[in-house]
Amino acid sequence: MSDVIILYVTTPDRETARRIGRTLVEEGLAACINIIGGMESIYRWHGVVEQADELVLLVKAPAAQAEAVYARICALHPYDLPCILALPVTGGNTPYIDWLAKAGH
Repeated sequence: MSDVIILYVTTPDRETARRIGRTLVEEGLAACINIIGGMESIYRWHGVVEQADELVLLVKAPAAQAEAVYARICALHPYDLPCILALPVTGGNTPYIDWLAKAGH
């Protein structure tokens, strides 16, 4: 297991995705953000089945900063309950993983 994580975060629109992504990188909380458009979500919210277009952020960050990243995303996110899922990185290109682990340094 490496010292980095990938956070899967959904957002309602490109403006929100860019604002969250840019803030995390500018503040040194994440090394890189990928914004993926064209996703449609179907989910149950308050007992009602909903459907919405969303974008996904893949936030690549040092695992040691995970709690700070979660808090910052929640502070910037318009959803009452933002989707933030941490995915462990178990391998990959070692020099790239080392670069990700040094975000903010």
